[in-house]
Amino acid sequence: MAQIDGLPPLREVIAQHELSAKKALGQNFLLDLNLTARIARVAGDLSGSDVLEIGPGPGGLTRGLLAEGARKVLAIEKDSRCLPALAEIAAAYPGRLEVIEGDALKVDPLAHLTPPIRVAANLPYNVGTELLVRWLTPDAWPPYWQSLTLMFQREVAERIVATPGSKAYGRLALLAQWRCEARIALSLPPEAFSPPPKVSSAVVHLTALPAPRFEADPKVLERVVAAAFNQRRKMLRAALKGVAPDIEDRLRAAGIQPTERAEQVSLEAFCALAREVAKG
Repeated sequence: MAQIDGLPPLREVIAQHELSAKKALGQNFLLDLNLTARIARVAGDLSGSDVLEIGPGPGGLTRGLLAEGARKVLAIEKDSRCLPALAEIAAAYPGRLEVIEGDALKVDPLAHLTPPIRVAANLPYNVGTELLVRWLTPDAWPPYWQSLTLMFQREVAERIVATPGSKAYGRLALLAQWRCEARIALSLPPEAFSPPPKVSSAVVHLTALPAPRFEADPKVLERVVAAAFNQRRKMLRAALKGVAPDIEDRLRAAGIQPTERAEQVSLEAFCALAREVAKG
């Protein structure tokens, strides 16, 4: 792939610009351009889409997205040291890469993007989950993005795709699966990164559904799920007693035994409970 865009290998780029990864920024650079190209392909056909990338670092995934035909990439990067390396990529792909220096939690990308929009990122570990939750809980659905192709620690990836009865099953699984198709598309060992993290990583691909799988008020569902899993070892009648004074009756009306625990309850049943709670 280095031959495709005529740019140097990433190790050379990192050495030239003295881009040692910073732990404080949650940085772990992915150096293998074959791997970044594979991740870009997981995102699907990019030829007619704008792509939002968070934390591009030296630009390995950025190059993959552009080489795979993304109409435009908007890269938001907090680390100013990476900007010269990204400028070299922008010069190799005229008019197709826009870089914003800033905090992804504070930048509104929509002014810079034209639908259809996909998100693809090797997310900084320290903000990855917060960004995902924001993308999954917009005020209106469907969201501005069609799909999310995101790198996480393997443990977080497994929480996103978890099913009832497993230890990984919780709020993140319910948020993701209520409104999306979610799957783990790729696993990566620590040695694929510089510096190698202490854990394995995985790429999760989420496709936005046109509407949620089951009817529920988003804020009520979030409140019920948060309360249930905040005390996941307790029976639901105890964990949810602050949600409604007659919670046992509402649990039964939703088809849930009050003695069950949160990790035993399906997404459909949680949505039924949210509808019961919303009745006031």
